[in-house]
Amino acid sequence: MDKTFAGGKLRHLRESRSMSQADMARLLDISPSYLNQIEHNSRPLTVPVLLRITEAFGVDTEFFANTDTARLVADVKEALLDEAVGIEATTSELNELASNLPGIASALVKLHRTYRNAVETTAALVTENGMGQHGSAAAPLPHEEVRDFFYERENYVGELDERAERMASDMGLRRGETVHRTLLDRLTDHYGVQVTSDGIDESAGQQHRYEPDAKVLRLAPSLRIGQRAFRMASQIALLEYDDLITELADSWAFSGPAARSLARVGLANYFAGALILPYGPFLSTAEKYRYDIERLCDEFGVGFETVCHRLSTLQRPKARGVPFSFVRVDRAGNMSKRQSAAGFHFSRVGGACPLWNIYEAFTSPGKIITQVATLPDGKSYFWIARTISRNVGGYASPGKTFSVGLGCELRHARRLVYSAGLDLDDRTAATPIGMGCKVCERPACPQRAFPHIGKQLTVDENTSTFVPYPAVPKPED
Repeated sequence: MDKTFAGGKLRHLRESRSMSQADMARLLDISPSYLNQIEHNSRPLTVPVLLRITEAFGVDTEFFANTDTARLVADVKEALLDEAVGIEATTSELNELASNLPGIASALVKLHRTYRNAVETTAALVTENGMGQHGSAAAPLPHEEVRDFFYERENYVGELDERAERMASDMGLRRGETVHRTLLDRLTDHYGVQVTSDGIDESAGQQHRYEPDAKVLRLAPSLRIGQRAFRMASQIALLEYDDLITELADSWAFSGPAARSLARVGLANYFAGALILPYGPFLSTAEKYRYDIERLCDEFGVGFETVCHRLSTLQRPKARGVPFSFVRVDRAGNMSKRQSAAGFHFSRVGGACPLWNIYEAFTSPGKIITQVATLPDGKSYFWIARTISRNVGGYASPGKTFSVGLGCELRHARRLVYSAGLDLDDRTAATPIGMGCKVCERPACPQRAFPHIGKQLTVDENTSTFVPYPAVPKPED
């Protein structure tokens, strides 16, 4: 059993109660010197002391778990690698900061993002010859702010998830087509909302429109039954829990009304997924089928992307599923969705890695592609990816195609049906990937599109190399 070193968390718990070390030591029946050693990670937490802490302070034992700080470490490293900062901290230094002072590390990351936004906005204004126009493309986009909002919550919103599960139970929501009928009855009987397919202009791209004054919800005829159910469930969220959704949206410092409204939509959609796929039944079914996504689609009557997104939210304390990261990209590499319940880091600099299987999926439409991928820090992940397509209208009508990826740490891979027959212990078979060329430390990658930030380039007019942007080698000691 691994030893639990949690000095930073214990110190934070003590200081949040305005207690001295002597006061806490007295409460826990240990010596102040022993407590001091625990807080400085010189001694691990023992089980008896841990039990006394949980009893005295009412915190769960998971509060002191050795949580994965990889994502925070990567965020801090990305900030420090900025050419304007110019600091190259060691991995051990970053781990120590993220583990013992996570609040300071998070503040550093937020300050850097604010700084970058200010620099980019200033540069855009200068480019506009001092005209002072607002709405520059350099400013943070609303959907990016909302992605950060869910990212910081690790893609789990317990306040909505638990209420959705209770509502599903109270309504007697059953899997399959009866879900659509039950939700329709709920809107009609409980809220007095009429649901119709009339009055929707699909040629303009409309999928649904709610008219609050008339209490009419208009759904596009082309929506599949699962999509219609999702739209109805989202509307129920806004009708039943408008105050809670507003409170959750107001808890984040969004830049303006557009981002705040988009966050409300995202929260309503989160509730919809949790209502149609209630936590307990969905988790037990996922475990039963070993996270076979297509069987879950058939079982619950929803699409591939909906199931993948729901799987990435199963992080309720004491009832956790596999901690997945979820991503959706298009052919051009644009990442339109990214959520993570694990330590996987999505870089904000320089795009994603072309060696990642989420891009390979476009070469085999509709087929699930698996990959064991290793990051530069040595951590390995198991990824599955598949394309999804959606068309509205007839022949030659524009449609959309995405690749959806779902990944977890390699240690969880054996719980998935997709790992059957694979040698997960063969690390030589893993694909080395990075989180964007500008921050990737792999010097020998032939797919590198940009040089590494903060690294001096080797430029020799008389030599060419297969690897683009070769870095100057470090001098030997």
